[in-house]
Amino acid sequence: MKKQYGIAAVSGVLFLLLILLVKTVDTAAVGPNGTVIGLSHINVAVHEFCGVNIFWYKLTQVMGIIAILVAAGFALLGVKDLITYRSIRKVDPEILKLGGLYAVVILLYAFFEKVIINYRPIIMPDSTEVEASFPSTHTMLIIVIMGSALLALNHFVKDKTIRRICKVACVLIIVVTVLGRLICGVHWFTDILGGILISTTLLAIYAGIGID
Repeated sequence: MKKQYGIAAVSGVLFLLLILLVKTVDTAAVGPNGTVIGLSHINVAVHEFCGVNIFWYKLTQVMGIIAILVAAGFALLGVKDLITYRSIRKVDPEILKLGGLYAVVILLYAFFEKVIINYRPIIMPDSTEVEASFPSTHTMLIIVIMGSALLALNHFVKDKTIRRICKVACVLIIVVTVLGRLICGVHWFTDILGGILISTTLLAIYAGIGID
C-alpha cells in the first residue's frame, strides 16, 4: 500500500511540475490563431514529426467507446448487487472503488475542459475555435478505465485463460490510445505526457486502497 501511494505522490508531483513548465518555460504563440504554447520547441518538433492523421483520431475514439462500455459493465454489476441485496453496504467493495475512481475522472475531465493549460495544435474539423488540450483527457479516461479494469480482473475473473486474454486486451487498448492520440496530431506531446502522469496517480491511489 505504501508503495502505491509513493508512486501516486511522485507521479502527482511530476504532473504539477509539468503544468508549471508548460505555463512558464519556452512559451510561444505557435498554436492555431496565435495561441501560446508552453515547451513550444519540443511540442512543435513532435507535432511536425507526427503530422495529423484523422484515421488514428477516429481509432482512439473507438477505444474510448470500448472503455466507456467496460465502465458501464462494472456499473451494471453494481446495480445488480444493489437490487439483489437492497443495500449499498453489500455492493461488492471493488465495484464501489471503481465507482469512486470513475467519479473522480469525470470531475477532472470537466475541470480541465474549463481550466485551460494548453490549446490543441489544430482546430478540429467540427469546431471553429481552438479547444483545451492539456492534459489529454481522452488519454486519461482510457488509461484509468482500462488500467483499473486490468487490476480488477483478478477479483472478478477466476478463469486464468480468460483473465489473461482480457488483460492483454486492456493493455492493447491503452497502448493504441496513447500512441494513436500522439500520432493523430490533435494533441501536443506534453498533453499526452500529462494524461499519462495524472492517470498513473489515480491508478496508484486506486491500487493502494484496501477493500478488506
